[in-house]
Amino acid sequence: MAALTGLERVSGTAARPAVWRWAVLLVAAAYFLIPLGASLWYTVYTPATGVSLSAYGELLSAEGFLRSLALSLGLAAATIVLVLLLALPAMLAVRLFTPRLRPVMEVVCTLPLVVPPITFVAGIGTSLRTGADVLAPTPFWATLIAMQDPAFPVVLVLAYVVLVLPFVYRSLDAGLRTMDVRTLVEAARNLGASWPYVLFRVIVPNLRSALASASFLTLALVLGEYTVASLLGYEPFAVWIVTVSGSKGQLSVAVSILSLFLIWLLLLAVSSAFGKSKERK
Repeated sequence: MAALTGLERVSGTAARPAVWRWAVLLVAAAYFLIPLGASLWYTVYTPATGVSLSAYGELLSAEGFLRSLALSLGLAAATIVLVLLLALPAMLAVRLFTPRLRPVMEVVCTLPLVVPPITFVAGIGTSLRTGADVLAPTPFWATLIAMQDPAFPVVLVLAYVVLVLPFVYRSLDAGLRTMDVRTLVEAARNLGASWPYVLFRVIVPNLRSALASASFLTLALVLGEYTVASLLGYEPFAVWIVTVSGSKGQLSVAVSILSLFLIWLLLLAVSSAFGKSKERK
């Protein structure tokens, strides 16, 4: 009897954490799914026509939809490539040769978090206007104007690199902490590997999860960024959604839901790809 009582107590205490976990999971699911479901219902139902998918049918024919989406995806791809090319070699150099500069680099990379976006974009606008006046007599004036081309504004890529730098730094730093970088680099160099080979064939394969995390944080920020692009006068995807929402509420919400599902599908695709690569290894 005493043994049975003890087993009952153990099973009871083990069941309580499970119940709490399910309760927290249900609350979190309700917190995220109820607003999403309400938004989805808003896009498919109107009192006049009832349930209809006309809002989603209008997306492909909506003026500026494909153009703004292609622009945001292009800006995201360029930002991902540029920020990784800048951050990863710099972080490796600091870890291998000047470890005392790691606190300084951490402060510099996380500094954009404390600068308000409105202040940041005001500084960019002032710099562009002043630079156009100063560089007008020089050949660099044409380069400055080309960077502001509405078809593909390079100035937005540079601004987004600064904005995503704290998140990219944290992702890469977490990945580098899980591996012995110095030992891997020294072993590869002793075997005759060049520095590009070490970077792309030794370091990068061990940082796939961190690189994927940094890439999708960058993608999410670029697709949702509004302040910098709007104040500089460009119309990527987020600015187009706000512009459309003034006249077509259902269409703007439908676009937001589709963009959310697009990001989820990309995350699932990358997760499955990394899972398959690990299984092959």
